[in-house]
Amino acid sequence: MNEAEIGERLDRANELLQRMLAEVSKTPSTHAIFVDAGYVYAAAGLLVTGTEDRRSFDLDSEGLIEAFIDKARTIFADSRLLRVYWYDGARRRIHTVEQQSIAELPDVKVRLGNLNANNQQKGVDSLIRTDLESLARHRAISDAALVGGDEDLVSAVEAAQGYGARVHLWGIEAGEGRNQAEPLLWEVDSQRTFDLDFCRPYVTRRPVTTYEDDSPAPSRDDVRFVGAQIAAAWLSARGRESLADLLPGHPYLPGSVDQDLLVEAERLLQHSLRGHAHLRRALRDGFWQHLQSQY
Repeated sequence: MNEAEIGERLDRANELLQRMLAEVSKTPSTHAIFVDAGYVYAAAGLLVTGTEDRRSFDLDSEGLIEAFIDKARTIFADSRLLRVYWYDGARRRIHTVEQQSIAELPDVKVRLGNLNANNQQKGVDSLIRTDLESLARHRAISDAALVGGDEDLVSAVEAAQGYGARVHLWGIEAGEGRNQAEPLLWEVDSQRTFDLDFCRPYVTRRPVTTYEDDSPAPSRDDVRFVGAQIAAAWLSARGRESLADLLPGHPYLPGSVDQDLLVEAERLLQHSLRGHAHLRRALRDGFWQHLQSQY
C-alpha cells in the first residue's frame, strides 16, 4: 500500500469519526430516577410523622414522584427523562392496589421484590443493580438519580459508573444522624438531601382508631377464634414459604406480625385488647394453633 492509499484511508477514517462525533453531539443526554420505596416510606414517615410504620401514615406517591421528576428536570436541564423506576416489596410479588396505581402512572415502572414474614424487603437491591447496570451498559442513560440509603447499593453504583454513567444520590433528611450508609455516600458522584418542607406535602398521618371500652370484653374463646381467622387470612395471602420462616420462632411472633395481628383483631372485635394481657395471649394462641394445624 503506497502513501497515497494510506492517506486516502486516513482521510476516510477521519471523515467517519467527524460524522460520528457530530451525531453524538446531537444526541440529548438521558437520565432516569431509581427510587427505593422502602427507604422513602421509612425516612419520610419518620421525618414528618415520627414513625416508620407504613400503617400510621399515607404517602402521596404520585405527588412525590412528580416532585422528583421536576427536581431532576431542574438539575439535568439539558437531559430528557427515560423513566422513573419504583422499587418496592409485595407478598409473592403481587401488586397491591397502591402499587397498581403507581404502575399506571406515565413514565413510571414498578419493580417488585418479595416481603418475608417480618415485612422485610428481599431482592430489591439486586433489581436496582440489574437495571442500573443494564441501562448504563447500553448507554441508555448518562445520569442516574438514586433515592435510597442501603449499603448494598454500592455495587449497583460501581457497576453503573464502570460503564460511564454518573450516579447522583438523593436522600431524605434524617432527624438525627444519617439514614444513608457512608460507603454509599463515598461512591456516588453527587449528593442531595430533601428536607422537611419538601416531604411534608406528601405524607399524612392516618387518624388513630379508638374503641369504646365500656362494652363487655370478649371471651377468651372469641378472641382465640378471631386469632385463627386472621391466621387463615395471613396464610392465604403470604403462602407456605412465609409460614416456614415464622414457625421456628414459636411461641414468639415478630414485632411487625404481632402488631398486625393485634390491630386486625381489634378491628374485627370492635374492642381494644390493650391492657388485656390474657386476651392477647389467647389471640396469639389461636393464631399459632391454626398455623401449626396447616403445616
